[in-house]
Order: sequence, then C-alpha cells, then structure tokens
Amino acid sequence: MTLPRRPFSFVPRRAAQAVATVAAAALLMTGCGSDSSDSKDSAKKDSGSSATRTVKDATGRAVKVPAAPKRIVTLTQEDLDAVLALGVKPVGITNGQGMNKPPAYLADKVQGIDVVGNLLQPVMDKVVAAKPDLILAGDMQDKQMLDQLREITPATLVTMAPTDDWKLSFRGVGNAVNKLDKANEVIAEHEATAKAADKKLGANKGAEVSIVRWNPDGPSWMEKKQFASGVALEMGLKRPKTQNKDGNAHTPPLSLEKIDEIDGDWLFLSTLTADGDKALKDVQAKPAYKELGAVKKKHVVTVDGSVWSTRGGPLAADVVLNDITKALGAS
Repeated sequence: MTLPRRPFSFVPRRAAQAVATVAAAALLMTGCGSDSSDSKDSAKKDSGSSATRTVKDATGRAVKVPAAPKRIVTLTQEDLDAVLALGVKPVGITNGQGMNKPPAYLADKVQGIDVVGNLLQPVMDKVVAAKPDLILAGDMQDKQMLDQLREITPATLVTMAPTDDWKLSFRGVGNAVNKLDKANEVIAEHEATAKAADKKLGANKGAEVSIVRWNPDGPSWMEKKQFASGVALEMGLKRPKTQNKDGNAHTPPLSLEKIDEIDGDWLFLSTLTADGDKALKDVQAKPAYKELGAVKKKHVVTVDGSVWSTRGGPLAADVVLNDITKALGAS
C-alpha cells in the first residue's frame, strides 16, 4: 500500500521547526469577528446563529469561523483525535494513516460518522454532502485542493505546521472550535499523568527506549522530538545514545548491517502496511535481529503504528503512555 505523502517529510528540518514555531503561535491568535465577541458567554448565546470569530491558521492566514461550529469535517486523524478529545463529534472524517478505515484506537468514538476520503485525500463530493461549516485540513499544502475546500466553506483551516508538536496543534484546534480552555485542561491532565507514571515503572524507571517503525525496506527509528518519543521523555525515560537526536521525523530506513542502531533497554516496534509487516517477520528470523539486546531480554513490544508513527493528539498520547506503562510496569 502506498502511504499519503505527508508534506513534512520533504521540508528542511530547520525551516520546518522555524515555520512550526511561528505558525503554531499564529494559530492561537484570535480576533473578533464583525458580528460577535470572543467570550464564552457570547459563543453560547450565539449558538446556532451566524455569529463568527476570526482566527489565524497554521499558515498565518486569517479565517472567519463559526463561533459555535456544528458540522466539522476533519481531514487527518490528528484533527479527529483533537476534536474528539474536546468532546466534539465531527460529521465527516478520513481514514487513518496507511489504512482504508478510521484509526482503530478511535473506532468506538467514530461509529456512524461518514468517511469522506483517505488521509489528506478527501473526495470533494463527499465533503460537500457533509455540509460542513468548518473544515480542519491538517497539514495540507496542496493549494488546488485547499481552494476547492474553501469553495465548499471559507472556514477551512490548515491546522498543522511542519512539526510533530501535538500540543501546539491541539491548542490551535481548540481555539478554532472555541474550546481553548478545554484544550489547555486536557494537556495539563496529560502532563500530570505522564509525570506521575515513573512511579509505576519500578526497575525500568529511566530506561532507554528505542522507538522504531518497520518499513518494507527496513527499520526507521524516531528522532527525539517525534510524537511518541516526546511522550516517553515526559515519563522520565531516555532514548538510546544513537537515537538521542533532535528532530521530529523518522530516519531513512536502515540496512541490516546497521540494525544495532535500533537496540535499547526496550524496543517498541510498529508497522503501517502489510509490506512492512512482512519485512519485519522476515528479519525476525535473521541472526542480526536475534542478537539485539532487547530481543535477548524479551523486551520487544509491538505497538500500533497508526498511533505511534503519527504526529499525534491527546487521545493518541494516552495510548502511548498506557502502552509504555503496561510494558515496563509489568516487568
């Protein structure tokens, strides 16, 4: 299966981080629309009316959005994760990364919601049928597609800059749907839970965790600022020295000769496609894999790639936190 091409993979690292910082801050900036104030009371009073607010999206574009949006369409699982964590049920969603169905970890929360396409590949007729009053377009950089979406509703926001900092993106989505205070509460609760998690890790407190996605042509380990890595670091865990690199992406696939780079006290392995699954099973029979320290200690944990390999959101962060706690705390 060919995965959607996420634009951040092709953006120079330093430029991406700079854009992310500026754009995320811009997304949190809110101005008053011509027909409403930004207060919560005003939003509640105007619910169901044509009241609007003006926010800036992750590109710095000023966008007029409903003060109380009722029909939200999300085009990435990160946006879907975000609105669900805020208690908002969208009317249209896309399939998960590398999947032909919504993300499994959100399946029980999206039953009955129309699927309008694949990740960042919406079917325009289906988006039109959803009658959205707000479209959350993730990290989409396809100008032609964005123009088409804005014809459906001008309230179309790019919610992510080229970064995996889920907290900034989540706050931006919270601001777009007029629930920024709720977003801050969710983040504070997550941070408190992560900080307290080290008490449950016992002898594994401070362990070095390797975080790897297996691709059809080999393994890629996650850089230190990538989503799942960030959660692990919040828990007081460490990354192996070879993986302790700043950045928010994956390394190029490694050859079998460099497989020792994926070793650690614990190895968290994920895949995203059937081809990746097959490649992982093939290598697990090879001596080089069997000689890894984590393999010898039976410290290898298979996790959901559609959660661990994404930019993430608060609900995905809870999954990662729980996966780590369950694995390390039970040993």
